Amino acid sequence: MKISSKIVVASIFIWIGFICAISFMEAWLKFQAPGITLPLGLGIGKLVFVAMNKVEWLLGILVLICLIWEKTPKYYFFAVVMVLLSFQTFWVLPELNMRADAIINGAKLPPSNLHFYYGGAEILKFLLLFVFGFKRMNLTK
Repeated sequence: MKISSKIVVASIFIWIGFICAISFMEAWLKFQAPGITLPLGLGIGKLVFVAMNKVEWLLGILVLICLIWEKTPKYYFFAVVMVLLSFQTFWVLPELNMRADAIINGAKLPPSNLHFYYGGAEILKFLLLFVFGFKRMNLTK
């Protein structure tokens, strides 16, 4: 297996680990901790998800560089992952951060579907990365 292929596979599965640990576990559990208020939980969530988003971009760019380097054809699954990441980065996260800031500052806001959009994108990213990662493992044996 080429070193660039190993980097791609490792990056994909590290990324999957981040999604599972942060989006599928930390996001829900932090509000169960004793003493965590809604404003405090939202502040923690903002920090964690902004940091995770940066890590996702680093991993995504690393994978893209390796795919371009290898001249890998047909990486549609990964292209869709990057579109989903862009959707989250440039639309959903900024909106969620504004809502969190408003709630932290005492505003009472009506319910929003933004968390469903973000969660849906996370589930799709997870599935696409999983399929892409296993396809890469099988192609490079």
